[in-house]
Amino acid sequence: MSLSQLSIYNSTEDHPTPQGLEHPAGATDAYVALVALLQRHDAAFRAIDHAPEGRTEVVSALRGHPVEQAAKCIIVLAKVGRKVTKYVLAVVPGDARLDLAALKDLLHATYVGFASQSIAEDLARTVSGTILPFPLDDRLELVVDPRVLAQPELFFNAARLDRSFALRTEDYARIAQPRIAPISTRMTNA
Repeated sequence: MSLSQLSIYNSTEDHPTPQGLEHPAGATDAYVALVALLQRHDAAFRAIDHAPEGRTEVVSALRGHPVEQAAKCIIVLAKVGRKVTKYVLAVVPGDARLDLAALKDLLHATYVGFASQSIAEDLARTVSGTILPFPLDDRLELVVDPRVLAQPELFFNAARLDRSFALRTEDYARIAQPRIAPISTRMTNA
């Protein structure tokens, strides 16, 4: 990866934010909200531009990091009894699958399943493959697998298919304040 592909942005730097970070071509409201959130909390993060990609394994290779450092973000619908529906933003390591049974037990739900693409994109305020590990909608409950927090740095698409952020994990935990629970199973190669 060349230096021209990698930029470091941090509100604690002595110089102003580089031109175009807040509103680059193709910026979404979720991207702008993410940058504002990270800057407001003095998070250490950097942007990585890459070919448009939303698949965790492929984009991890483009970004140049082990897949387990990717934050895979999934929106799940949970039914608690017959009348209560919850939505959960589940974050698991890139080398894992979401364990729906573990999430069901954690939430004391009668049913859990992946939210439809239209509901997930509405709640995330971005398209599938670019869902952020931060809930931007009050209807989302954030649950993060502890293996995500064991990494020194997290990588995730920044509400865009062509730009990702690398974020210091301690900053992520401090800002997001997630509910932490084992909700993943490691994928095995067949």
